[in-house]
Amino acid sequence: MRAMLRWAHADLRTHRGEGLFLVCATAGIVASLLLATALFGYATNPWQRVFAQSRGAHVWIHTGAAADAGRLAGLDGVTDVSGPYRTASATLESRGARAGVELRAAGEQPPTTGRPLLTSGRWLDPAVPDGVVLESSLARALWAEPGDLLTLPGGSPRTLTVLGVAESAEPRYRPGEHPGTVWALPRALAGEHSGQVVGLLLADQGDTDYAVQRAVTALGAGAVTDVSTWEQARADAQGDTKLLGQILGVFGLGALLAAALAVFGAISTRVRGHLRDISVLKAIGFTPGQVVRVFLVQHLAFAVLGAALAAVLIQFLGSRLPGRLGDAVGVWQGLPGHTAALLGVPVAAVLFIGATTCLAAWRAGRVEPVPVPLAPAAAGGGGLSGPARKALGLRVPAPLVLGWHRAFGRGRRAPATIVRLALPLLLITVALGAWTTIERFDSRPEQVGLAAALTARADERLGDRQAQTLLEGNAHIAAAHPGLEVAALVPGQTGTIALRGLGTRDKPYPYTVAEGRPAHGPDEAVAGQGLLDLLGVRVGDWVRITVGGHPQVLHIVGRSIEPENAGRVISTSLDTLRENDPALRPTLYQLQLHPGADPGTVRAELADASAGRLDVHEVTSPADRLSALRGVVAGLIAVLALIGLTELSTAIGGCVRDGERDLLALKAIGLSPRQITAVTVTAIGCTSLAAAVAGTALGVPVANWLIDREGHSSGIGAGIAHAPPLLQLLTLAVAAVLGALALTIVPAARAARRRLADTLSAVA
Repeated sequence: MRAMLRWAHADLRTHRGEGLFLVCATAGIVASLLLATALFGYATNPWQRVFAQSRGAHVWIHTGAAADAGRLAGLDGVTDVSGPYRTASATLESRGARAGVELRAAGEQPPTTGRPLLTSGRWLDPAVPDGVVLESSLARALWAEPGDLLTLPGGSPRTLTVLGVAESAEPRYRPGEHPGTVWALPRALAGEHSGQVVGLLLADQGDTDYAVQRAVTALGAGAVTDVSTWEQARADAQGDTKLLGQILGVFGLGALLAAALAVFGAISTRVRGHLRDISVLKAIGFTPGQVVRVFLVQHLAFAVLGAALAAVLIQFLGSRLPGRLGDAVGVWQGLPGHTAALLGVPVAAVLFIGATTCLAAWRAGRVEPVPVPLAPAAAGGGGLSGPARKALGLRVPAPLVLGWHRAFGRGRRAPATIVRLALPLLLITVALGAWTTIERFDSRPEQVGLAAALTARADERLGDRQAQTLLEGNAHIAAAHPGLEVAALVPGQTGTIALRGLGTRDKPYPYTVAEGRPAHGPDEAVAGQGLLDLLGVRVGDWVRITVGGHPQVLHIVGRSIEPENAGRVISTSLDTLRENDPALRPTLYQLQLHPGADPGTVRAELADASAGRLDVHEVTSPADRLSALRGVVAGLIAVLALIGLTELSTAIGGCVRDGERDLLALKAIGLSPRQITAVTVTAIGCTSLAAAVAGTALGVPVANWLIDREGHSSGIGAGIAHAPPLLQLLTLAVAAVLGALALTIVPAARAARRRLADTLSAVA
């Protein structure tokens, strides 16, 4: 044991840099996996906690005012109901902010099913008849707290007092897409009754579609205006945090594989370079198992140290990370499975690296106890090939030819080294592709389904013609597309989707069509990927949906990029919707701005010009919700760069050792130390160039595939991936090659100036 420790210590002193790289790379990999675990827990558990504590309903059904919603309590599989509650649509104003809301009549005591969980303030009080309780996401949008006054505009404006703020397991407030929930006493809805809502608690949460279908059949399709399920609410609550966790997990696993291959290459190269030392160890009594344990314990120590470092940093400093990452770690640390994950992830990573280490160290145990001199062919990689001899005949400098031969004339070792060097570069290219795609949402929003920068909604005091004139009169607005968005029942009546009518046939809305063609003719529409998956249809199919009890048959002629509503959107022109109901009037305007126009400035100008009769919101971009991903990508690139440096140091060490065996022959043919150094530098340069070309060339299609797959699964749809700019890829490849050359010069020059006696002992 003492001899094993001394040999391991001497080897560590010789390869300090490589050991440091391995520790840092392992720490980065384990930290990425722990952050991914934290994000997954953060994405699911807060909503799950609210759902469990509030005894949340599995299905919420919105109906007309005349529907007998109370009869749904008798449906098979329904164990309890919340409501029915009278509802009314309204707009609330607070501190200059406006939001569309659903006023919901509630009792003096919170309901037992679908109960809002108060986070501040108190519940409704008959002593305060104008008191209301706001859902938490709505309260944040209105900057409202208990005690604040809200304005309810209309023919006779009145004020409401915020008594409390509560969390709910229902879908959260999204401007222009989903109204916020406001609980109020029934007298606050006097004269404003426009509908009902009822929540169904099911015996089996997997029977959601069946329960919705039974409810729609019982009430009639014309009575049901909207349906939301617990799966939709959970997906809405998870949002892009789950996406961030998936990206971190994929990159973490890829980096773990790259690190394991780097460790395998390091041990294999070290075994080849220490054949004589290993033979001596066996000659003095070391068993094959002891030799294997020397390498195994040494590299496992690196892995354990890096994993422990990552676990400590995440545990004590993770909650201090900025933005969503810090929030996720803080919440994750309070979850029941936190301790198990904090220990399990590092242990799993160490075991994976250990398994790879065992495979490589096993070769050391097979070394013969009597050193066998290397054959000349084995040492030099074989005689010169035909192209190499032809290159020498054409007076190509000998160092370049011999360096190329040393890089690619070593049998299976050369491809293996290139693969290990190319894998980190491939993952870095994928990371750059993710970064470029996010930037594209900011720089080219019209290419990813975000042609409009603002959404304007006119109140009842402003007519359609006046609104259109007001919008077209602004010099910064390039086009104002009238439209409306309504909830529609899908075939089978198991859920609702968004039916959107935007633009006219004369001035169509510029949808981003990734497959098929834009909708031009009557009854033509484009649909998001989420809707195609939900209905099981493809471009070219006809679909029948129900709007307010009236069927609407549309021909899907294209698939559009839809960042909103999980892609469950079908879009057509306003003219097509008016063919079935000529009385339809636009309820919103999608505003395209001239290049360089500031959305905030235009929003303020429209608010002033309309005297508050236009409610204008900026269109939310997925890039805003994925801003934390930029920092994550930068950190992942740093980790992958460490892994690449580790593998590069291994490749340099192996190439230098091969050069030591050829040193006598190279000096014998008249090469100077500088030329001998050039041979080694050329060999590493050729290897790194091949790895850079392979990594970047394969990384671009892999990045496009991964990003489009994620876009498809999220409902946005494939077609959002954007390859990194060619200049960026060239910079990456050039930086990799120049860095490899710079790191090779010093050890190559030192080996070229070794004494002949040292060279003889190395090959003996």
